[in-house]
Amino acid sequence: MIIAGNQPYFIPYIAYWQLMKACDLFLIGDDYAFIKDGWVQRNRILCQGQPAYFGLEISNISSNRLINQTGLIKVDSAKKLKTLYHCYCAAPYFKHGYELMEKILTFPSTDLTTFLVHSIELIRDYLGIKTKTMFTSQFEGNSQYKCEQRIFDFCDRLGCTTYVNAIGGQSLYKKDEFVKHGITLKFIHSHCREYQQFKNKFVPGLSIIDVIMFNSQEQISQMLDEYTLE
Repeated sequence: MIIAGNQPYFIPYIAYWQLMKACDLFLIGDDYAFIKDGWVQRNRILCQGQPAYFGLEISNISSNRLINQTGLIKVDSAKKLKTLYHCYCAAPYFKHGYELMEKILTFPSTDLTTFLVHSIELIRDYLGIKTKTMFTSQFEGNSQYKCEQRIFDFCDRLGCTTYVNAIGGQSLYKKDEFVKHGITLKFIHSHCREYQQFKNKFVPGLSIIDVIMFNSQEQISQMLDEYTLE
């Protein structure tokens, strides 16, 4: 079995979805520390040719809480959808992206994890990704471990032989340590192609919603396979 995982980011960029597609089981890290102004809370969209933050308002914000202990101020969906309209109404696949975001932003939950997982499931289905998901909090006792020890525990319980990590983890995890535990560690390197964003110079690394606004589902399906495992 191949597993991978990440925190439940808000409308994350395409490399997040490539990581999900590259594994058999994707672990949603809901019992990790909430980081203020991180990718769990916000992402970036394109506004007038420039990247702009687009995010959620957190209730009683604190970095001392876990993600699954964090609340959400009820989303002002009308205001946020108006922002998306002004930014993307002329995009070729605006209808698809807007309808998807409407389903995400009007979801009534004020529990951050519930809200984010609902959005992840909607986007996963739109992208045609079949990977199953689990919460890291479902593994009782796992949170007592630190860093790679948590991953070793996940792998032991699941019978995992390969763990795929985001490329940024190269400074944290060493392949030889994983080999000692009978696990092959691989890092995913995303080859994010450029695409037309109106007549502007291409801005990379934006939310998957930007990709959806400017590309057909067939084009996005091809993009999702444009990565290498190292």
